[in-house]
Amino acid sequence: MAGIYVHIPFCSQSCFYCDFHFSTSLKNKDRVVSAIQKELQKRKTYLKNQEIKTVYFGGGTPSLIPSARIKEIYSMIKSQFIIGDDIEFTIESNPENINSNLLNEWYDIGVNRISLGVQSFNDEHLKYMNRSHDARQAIDALETLHCSRFDNLNVDLIYGFPSLSNSDLLKNLELLKDFNVKHISCYCLTVEKNTPLFHFIKKGVCSPLDARQTKTQFLLTRQTLIELGYDHYEISNFAEPGYQSQHNKNYWNQTHYLGVGPSAHSFNGKSRQWNISNNIKYCNSIENNISFFEKENLSKKNIINEYILTSLRTFSGMNVKYFEDYLNTRQMGKLNKQLIELKKRNLIKHINDSVSLTESGMLIADSISSQLFLI
Repeated sequence: MAGIYVHIPFCSQSCFYCDFHFSTSLKNKDRVVSAIQKELQKRKTYLKNQEIKTVYFGGGTPSLIPSARIKEIYSMIKSQFIIGDDIEFTIESNPENINSNLLNEWYDIGVNRISLGVQSFNDEHLKYMNRSHDARQAIDALETLHCSRFDNLNVDLIYGFPSLSNSDLLKNLELLKDFNVKHISCYCLTVEKNTPLFHFIKKGVCSPLDARQTKTQFLLTRQTLIELGYDHYEISNFAEPGYQSQHNKNYWNQTHYLGVGPSAHSFNGKSRQWNISNNIKYCNSIENNISFFEKENLSKKNIINEYILTSLRTFSGMNVKYFEDYLNTRQMGKLNKQLIELKKRNLIKHINDSVSLTESGMLIADSISSQLFLI
């Protein structure tokens, strides 16, 4: 099985924390959509006739693109690839774009899962992030979705920024449960270089993030959502039983996927590719049949380290037997000693061949992964 990711690189405005590739100018959107369709034709052999189980339109803000163009792209996918009967077809949207007509159009195309970028239900917090919607629009979008034909809805929230109190966070989480939201992605705010937020903090315009607040709010989120009946199946993701994101699991389970559109990444088990992060250069390259991506062939070390990084983020964890095909006796001995030490510190659970993070381990997941990496 495999997946396809379509990157729609347009937004109505720039969020202060975002370092994804996008443009706030929509004048080239038709040209980019046409180039994406051509790329799908060019790369139809990339997944070697594997059945496609997930299609994900992300960005950027795919809901800025007319439904007719979304349909064109999906029709091209269906004409070039083998599509599974039970495909998960997700599209991301901002709250201000949601309306009944749009949802009906998407449903008729074949979309069966919506990912809504809410981030917060507090207007001051939304202004801090420079989001393009307000709290009322977020509520309206949830009400519209609740009355629609879609029952598989994800909502994104952000925690860990200075003005977010614990009570504010609880209100956000409980509100989503009231709307019967099946999947919730809760991301800790991170300050990426070259984003407006990075420069605001550097200049003293905004307060720096507090690691203690981040820890407290992660644990509060986890406790609250588990009590509300959600499975915590990956560090940032919670789902009601049966509603885990298959698209997300592609990344963590090393499933092969094709990414199309400017800046999109692809993985086939042996190499990674990433497209040009410039809309005009991407279109020019596709239209003139010249190279539009860079490629890295993965070494044994790359493959193992990526497996450690991604699998440890999940509740199921990593399987120690996986390493037997890659590591020699000395390397396996070193790994086992590291696992014993981490277990003594109550950072991991090691049951039979499965290694997963404890709650304490989840707080320093990246640090634990880096300790285990081959160097």
